[in-house]
Amino acid sequence: MKSIRFFTPLLLALVSISSFGALPTFTDVTKKAGIDAKHSYGDFKLTNIVEGTGAGAMFFDYDSDGWLDIYLVNGCWLKDVNDNRGRKLRGKLGNRLYRNNRDGTFTDVTKKAGVGDRGYGAGCSAADFDADGDLDIYVLNYGANVLYRNNGDGTFTDISKVSGLADTHWSLSAPWFDYDNDGDLDVYVTNYLEYDKGKFRSFYPAAGYPGPLSYKGQSDVLYRNNGDGTFTDATKTAGLHNPDGRGMSATLADLDNDGFLDLYVANDAMENYCYRNTGKGAFKNEALVWGLAFGEGGQGVSSMGPTIGDVDRDGRLDIYVPDMGYGCLQMNRGKYFEDRTAQSKLAVVCGQYTGWGGLLLDYDNDGYLDVFIANGNAHHEYTEEDVLMRNNGKGGFIDVAAKSGAYFREKHVGRGSACGDFDNDGDLDLLVVNLNASPKLLRNDGGSAGGWLTVECKLPGGKSDAIGARVTVKTGSLVQIRDIVPVTGYLSQSDPRAHFGLGSAKTADSVEIRWAGGRKTLLKNVQARRILRIVKEPKGK
Repeated sequence: MKSIRFFTPLLLALVSISSFGALPTFTDVTKKAGIDAKHSYGDFKLTNIVEGTGAGAMFFDYDSDGWLDIYLVNGCWLKDVNDNRGRKLRGKLGNRLYRNNRDGTFTDVTKKAGVGDRGYGAGCSAADFDADGDLDIYVLNYGANVLYRNNGDGTFTDISKVSGLADTHWSLSAPWFDYDNDGDLDVYVTNYLEYDKGKFRSFYPAAGYPGPLSYKGQSDVLYRNNGDGTFTDATKTAGLHNPDGRGMSATLADLDNDGFLDLYVANDAMENYCYRNTGKGAFKNEALVWGLAFGEGGQGVSSMGPTIGDVDRDGRLDIYVPDMGYGCLQMNRGKYFEDRTAQSKLAVVCGQYTGWGGLLLDYDNDGYLDVFIANGNAHHEYTEEDVLMRNNGKGGFIDVAAKSGAYFREKHVGRGSACGDFDNDGDLDLLVVNLNASPKLLRNDGGSAGGWLTVECKLPGGKSDAIGARVTVKTGSLVQIRDIVPVTGYLSQSDPRAHFGLGSAKTADSVEIRWAGGRKTLLKNVQARRILRIVKEPKGK
């Protein structure tokens, strides 16, 4: 029940909430915006782990007009996965692309764009892998993955096979980054497990279906960009080969502040991986050393979608991972991470639910990152409420869901989620994918009342996103950092622009960009309440 959220400490929570003033609310604008898609797992009854994994979505600007568009991933009827009763869905399901009309509405352009893949979709990501100035789409499937190259005219071309990215493992997540520092984007494909087409039957029927430990794991794959439209498997040479992994999602961040993006992989029912980037084209798994391999108490948990941000504003990036227990808030202490899930008050709320799509975002623009989590039962279509916890700026979080709109009084079977400012009004909106149901586009109303700054980092030429750049914004004593890594959370991708809440400040004292490679750009006395585009100067200038 929703009232359980205020279990402890009730008095402190109410006093703190009363001091906030008017909180922003989220309004469900899905129908009004013209989003009419519905997720399906290809059947009418949930019977296996492939169906229950669900799907993700992304905010991204495919037509480079400065407004975020939406891509939604769907399942399909597949003989290896679904029961015969679902055959009537065969050929009727596919992914959807919605173009932002810049007026609060979207238009379905899937057919025109040619990106309505009809495979068994799970995750998605977008990046300018060929450096031509527009975003290409990568779809992660149970079965062969699909890479769509953006033609720059509103259409895409399927180049999956010729590119070498038609990975046939069960892939869920794919963050892009330049791991070898050669100037083009490589991709890390997170693979889950080897499903056996339903042959394993030794499980407790009341549990719904067999869990992840009933199947063999799979190695994730690092694909090196060859610079000619093709990719080569570089997993082993980069030190990333782990054949027993059960990757749910992965993301990147410079966790040790050395200028190189490190790789965090959330695994299901086993330890998580955290690969430190040596800066020499190789990685070393430091999860145990850093205290990131297991949850509190040393147990392996069913980790879902990792999200990274500087929760306590100490200049170091922290990690939050939703799971089937209490979730894990791992605070970066420099040489190690400390589990502060219980102390932050996240455990008492999140422990009621099964968390999937988690996000660290400053939804109220006060300068501190808050937590949103899409929840839903893992093995049954049992609905749950989503979680919204506000950062009190003192190392803790307070449940504000009950004061944040009618949506938080609803229950869904949530999976992926993404955040982004789709209406360019200065506050972050939410996109939530629900299993076997309609997605939810939630507009943030009131979050932009105070100061804010959105920073768009571009490579020379001003078109391609500067993946891996770090943005630092200073406002008085408050220092905020953000690495440009849009693939975050569960199976999803969020707004690639760096969003910062500035509270009551009308200007930021400074905005610094540390580009990949170490060069820096510094701006001072930057006016708030604007989208600031910063373009990296070419070498030699």
